Amino acid sequence: MKEKETTGAQALVDSLAKAGVEVVFGYPGGSALDIFDCLPEAPFQFVLGRHEQGCIHMADGYARATGKVGVCLVTSGPGATNTITGLATANVDGIPVICITGQVPISQIGTDAFQEVDMTGISRAVTKHNFLVHSADEIPDIVAQAFYIATHGKPGAVAIDVPKNVQRELTRATYPERVSMRAYHPECVAAQTEIAKFAKMVNEAARPVLYVGGGVISAGAAKDVAALAHKAEIPVATTLMGLGAFDERDPLALRMAGMHGTAAANYAINEADLIIALGCRFSDRVTGKIAQYAPKAKLIHVDCDCSSLNKNVHAHLAIHADVKDVLTTADARIHPAKHTAWLKKIDGWKKARPVAYKPMHEGVIMPQQVVEAIDSATGGRAIIVTDVGQHQMWAAQFFRHNRPRHFLSSGGMGTMGFGFPAAIGAQLAKPAERVVCVCGDGGAQMTFEEVVVAVEHKLPVTFVVVNNECLGMVRQWQQLFYKERYSGSILSAKGRLPNERIAEAQVDYDYLPDFVKMAEAHGAEAYRVIDPRKLEETLKKAIESERTSLVEVIVEPRANVYPMQPGGQGVDGMIFDPALADC
Repeated sequence: MKEKETTGAQALVDSLAKAGVEVVFGYPGGSALDIFDCLPEAPFQFVLGRHEQGCIHMADGYARATGKVGVCLVTSGPGATNTITGLATANVDGIPVICITGQVPISQIGTDAFQEVDMTGISRAVTKHNFLVHSADEIPDIVAQAFYIATHGKPGAVAIDVPKNVQRELTRATYPERVSMRAYHPECVAAQTEIAKFAKMVNEAARPVLYVGGGVISAGAAKDVAALAHKAEIPVATTLMGLGAFDERDPLALRMAGMHGTAAANYAINEADLIIALGCRFSDRVTGKIAQYAPKAKLIHVDCDCSSLNKNVHAHLAIHADVKDVLTTADARIHPAKHTAWLKKIDGWKKARPVAYKPMHEGVIMPQQVVEAIDSATGGRAIIVTDVGQHQMWAAQFFRHNRPRHFLSSGGMGTMGFGFPAAIGAQLAKPAERVVCVCGDGGAQMTFEEVVVAVEHKLPVTFVVVNNECLGMVRQWQQLFYKERYSGSILSAKGRLPNERIAEAQVDYDYLPDFVKMAEAHGAEAYRVIDPRKLEETLKKAIESERTSLVEVIVEPRANVYPMQPGGQGVDGMIFDPALADC
């Protein structure tokens, strides 16, 4: 019996359902209306965002929180181009996201038709792969291939461009039982000789360090890392994307390494005789000056993405394989070990250079206090979603990360505006969890419109706006490296440079805008905290609320993120908080 004919649009919706999609985030428009016309009867939930960039970040947050594919559906032209930043954000961090865009009819492609853009050309540089659908018969296979590509090998973003005439064509094509792609075979298994060498190098090391990235979380290998660390007594440092892959309350935890990493993590890597790098890509934010990176160490690098191996640093043993498979296979060959002297030296660094701060003015909230209060109010069990900037680094430093997929942040792209929508996606993905978004006043103003989405879906997400009246990380760099010329970084009405003056009528405001009124206008509970004594109480009230809530915290505007290893410098160039010089 032949399958019943359906339109290409219906075939697309049916294929998404067959792929196991539970939520689609999107925004409609003319070139996608045939698809949207099929959504009311779809077996999955559709969430209407308020901007296409917000939609793709919601899909990203959903994917980071679950490990499942996040799906976004938008129209052509500006609808499609508004997703580019989100696609790049997901792709560079290895997050499985699929973005489906409407397109003008095939006959109009190349004619400069209304809202026509070359989405496949534009997205090529920011996706793992993209498709332009030429007929309705292709849709089920393309959707199946898109999900396979997004989730196999290093996860990433995939774009599917569906012309309007294809959406209206009739087809009997059905979703395939299995995917077979002639040109894509991401399966990779370590050779036994590589496993043997891996174990030998670990067993012979006197000063080993495990260096763990987001690939460990993607591979579901956090427990395997912990098993290796405890069996062979190896301290563990993580990247920003790897936070949560190893419990930071563990004595073996070095915590985050890199530009704003702990002194213990960076010093340990600098003094180690073996670095076991798992699921990371050695970005410039971690290595600093590559010629001075881990100068005394042999390097093992395990990654499912062969392009990451020997790209930025040379590995003495580069293994193109799944991290979890390597760790489970090598376990029997790893000898129990003790590294007492090495751990004692590391403990000395931890005590000499702790992650700490001192209040700058009495009665003024330090931004680090905000993160500590969130940690206390949640018992360290929340999903923390951040935007990008100083608050992001403080959230990395002062929250004790202890579980995978509970620290969601834009790493490689550093995308401001990510926080609010990604938190919404995470809360929809994990309704039983507490989701707290830590955001600066700069990033909050980029995607604030998405707060109403949380309100209308009755999501108990808490948005915490750390308001320092400036673009804090930009201001910090200008203070340290640009002779305190704060060009374009001051968001309050006061303190701007001469050519940045604004109307005198606005100078009376100390900070702009009023986030509390904005949140209330969107239907959320809202609070402002200025008094340090009321900080934890207010945060606890907001976090425990069943409603969407926002807490604006007015903090010390001149606080800096320390330690800091300036870009392009080695460990000996680390800058520490001068207020802690007596530590």
